[in-house]
Amino acid sequence: MKNELVTSAATAALLLAANAASAQTAASAADPTLLEDVILTANRSAQAADRVGQSVTVLTAETIEASQTIEVADLLIRTPGVTLSRNGGAGAATSLRIRGAETDQTVAVIDGVKLNDPSGTGGGYNFGNLLIGDIARIEVLRGAQSTLWGSQAIGGVVNVVTAEPTKPFEANLSAEAGSRATTYLRGGIGGATERATWRLGVSHYQTDGFSTFARGTEKDGYENFGLSGRANIRVTQGVSIDLRAVYSDGTAGIDGFPAPTFAFGDTRETSQTKELVTYSGLNFDLFDGRLSNRVAYAYTQTERHNENPDQTVTPVTFDAEGLNKRFEYQGVVDLRDGWTATFGAEHEDSEFSSASPSSFTPNPTSATAEVGIDGFYAQLQSEIVDGLTLTGGVRRDEHDTFGGKTLGQAAAAWSLNDGSTILRASFGQGFKAPSLYQLYSDFGNTGLLPEEADGWDAGVEQRFLEGALILSATYFARETTNQIDFVSCASAATPATAPLCFRNGVRRSGYYNNIALTEADGIELAADYEIAGVSIRANYTNMSTENRTPGANLGKTLARRPDETANLVIGYEWPFGLSTSVAVRHAGDSFDNASNATRLEGYTLVDLRAAFPIDETLEVYGRVENVGDEVYETTRSYGVAGRGTFVGVRARF
Repeated sequence: MKNELVTSAATAALLLAANAASAQTAASAADPTLLEDVILTANRSAQAADRVGQSVTVLTAETIEASQTIEVADLLIRTPGVTLSRNGGAGAATSLRIRGAETDQTVAVIDGVKLNDPSGTGGGYNFGNLLIGDIARIEVLRGAQSTLWGSQAIGGVVNVVTAEPTKPFEANLSAEAGSRATTYLRGGIGGATERATWRLGVSHYQTDGFSTFARGTEKDGYENFGLSGRANIRVTQGVSIDLRAVYSDGTAGIDGFPAPTFAFGDTRETSQTKELVTYSGLNFDLFDGRLSNRVAYAYTQTERHNENPDQTVTPVTFDAEGLNKRFEYQGVVDLRDGWTATFGAEHEDSEFSSASPSSFTPNPTSATAEVGIDGFYAQLQSEIVDGLTLTGGVRRDEHDTFGGKTLGQAAAAWSLNDGSTILRASFGQGFKAPSLYQLYSDFGNTGLLPEEADGWDAGVEQRFLEGALILSATYFARETTNQIDFVSCASAATPATAPLCFRNGVRRSGYYNNIALTEADGIELAADYEIAGVSIRANYTNMSTENRTPGANLGKTLARRPDETANLVIGYEWPFGLSTSVAVRHAGDSFDNASNATRLEGYTLVDLRAAFPIDETLEVYGRVENVGDEVYETTRSYGVAGRGTFVGVRARF
């Protein structure tokens, strides 16, 4: 592992800046799929892609629709540097990792609201219940990005934007059905006038699924109901109000460890997750529009509830709730041509409660706690010479338990040869505050420090054939220190008298502590070619991860990180309107555990897709997933979907 620069090919935009509402509206008006040459995520304000030094991938509405994908996680793993492991089928716990970072070291954002579950072990976001629904755009920002995005942005940021209408009235409806008794219905209505833009979306997904336990026979199904809404009200010139909300209610069948054997196997246990995300913001411009301001309040609530009907004494096996209340101010000022400053302040209060009833403790007392964190940031972006843009920023956070943390970021983008060549490089620092569970649960440690990371990247993007062919290459490296891990008091390496093994004079089984040091580096390659109805999109990531923590696992590969991943999509638009494509996804070997004792074999999946427009309103489509009926594992002993066939119809009004 080397501390070197890393890279990327950027091309996309996101929503959450003082002028995000107006920027996105302008982009939508120009193109319903939103502009690909504008990026919002990297700087939290609209920027031309050739001025952004960080590594960003954009999934537009067109790309999302063509993929026919239902789960957002299945879209994200087709982007460079992203891997996942899943504990079963749709709705199961899904761990998303960017450039080898931990799943709780990724920031997830929906319609400008930063998500995480304070009741989760690491306080991260579970992508298992996030379906495509009314989503119109996704940006994946890779690398340590905590200067603007705060805690958890060690691996990167995933920003999701729901659809925004561009006509006075518009509506869409889609329905599909297929293997495993799967059905998916979704629709939306909305409108855009001079004074207001609004949209409502609704979806329902249901499947019989398959056994979460790989060798099981009992099917574990999944049902999800989703609802989203957004409105932008333009009060006067330069003043607007944003209101947004996203809600989902998903119930998945899971398999566990039933008594009396406590061995992993078939159970009738279910896991329900309810998530509510709301945002209220006031946007106003000053000084003839040179200073854009945003004042906002965001609220998220996550409720998780597990039940096993076969356990008559304690049918409830888990119950938890996490709350986030976030107040934000952000300003973006145009200092002069090519010079932009972004600055802001944030305050977040998090709360959690969690209980795990069992036959030993059927009525446990819920663990509860709350914590606050304040953040202040500033960033300057300047085009110092024609085509060369430099960006630098600094952030300060104050946490109720560990105190203060200061970090910074720098990036450069150099556009050459009339934009045919773009050189990019960035350095970023990331941190992750200890979760409430790690601080205050039965295994908590209030002396925890934040996890910290330094990340570098550098790369080149080259356009050929008048832009028909785009090639990019990026090198990245990251070192993470103070990583929080669980320490077992039963381990031979832990002294029997270790103070943290005791709480209120009672010995406990373990505790969380800052003990881990990890490193990751690798290269990301991407190609995009489109001409005469033929499109080819491909990417390849070769990544090395290493545990640098002194002890038995020193030098071992981090668990569930494939050494290489590759994606290829070849599409063709036939002269009579039919579009067809083949998508190939490959993941190399990985290990299921920290000791590297259990290997997960690599796999290759092939999907076939087709779509045909009946007229301007109606389109039929279909796909075959996992054509080869590949049997594989992303987590040991957990099942995966076999071959599946699905057909559907889309209507736009």
